[in-house]
Amino acid sequence: MLHLLLTALLFAESATNVDSSPLREAEKASPDDWISRKTHYMESIPETLHELMSENNTALEGDVELPSDRNAVENIWPTLEIPYEISPELAGQKDAILSAMAMLSRPTCVSFHKRTSETDYLLFNVSTGCGSYVGFIGGEQPVFIGPECTMGIIAHEILHALGLHHEHTRADRGKYITILPKNIMKGMEVNFDVQDRQTFDLSYDLSSIMHYGSGVFSANGLPTILAKKRVKDMGQRVKLTNTDIMKVRLLYSCDVHE
Repeated sequence: MLHLLLTALLFAESATNVDSSPLREAEKASPDDWISRKTHYMESIPETLHELMSENNTALEGDVELPSDRNAVENIWPTLEIPYEISPELAGQKDAILSAMAMLSRPTCVSFHKRTSETDYLLFNVSTGCGSYVGFIGGEQPVFIGPECTMGIIAHEILHALGLHHEHTRADRGKYITILPKNIMKGMEVNFDVQDRQTFDLSYDLSSIMHYGSGVFSANGLPTILAKKRVKDMGQRVKLTNTDIMKVRLLYSCDVHE
């Protein structure tokens, strides 16, 4: 199925992008090379698949879903005890979802419990890729889980739902990373726009679970993000850093509630 989707994506690119691919060497690549490259890309960075395969174009920054009116105010949840439901279709990933919630609740004051009759709750829903709204939107709030979404990626999406943005969109990123526009997939440049976000005066964190890796939205296999200092784990989806934990704790005033 993924191969068919990629074939369709390749055809669309060749029809609209004959003279405008990011690099000339990419233009010379055979269709099989493109399909192989994009298959590897989508399997290794499933957070962006939700946007690449979206027909309604309401995704921003790969895995960040926009409200339909695009004017909703981003808020934190009004409770520290967040209800959730897991779609039956995600039975095979239930353990990963529960582990991701535990990863976030252990070092913070935010907890998760199975929904009973609450009106506002997280609904983990099956999808092609991984995605989430940013912050509390009210009602049944979906978190999109695709087959390639690991525990760390799911934790990343839940952090979005709690109100955290991507680290690479911080206004001070120029001191720490370089964006390489020529390597970015056409139409995906918005994912690298600087956003005016709350940083809590915490240092920029290249290792944050909320930071993208060097190859995100690459059109040609070359880096789209370069760190200005040596870092081994930029884009990691294994653990929360101290900065990730502190952001949640500050956002939800954990020191006050504990």
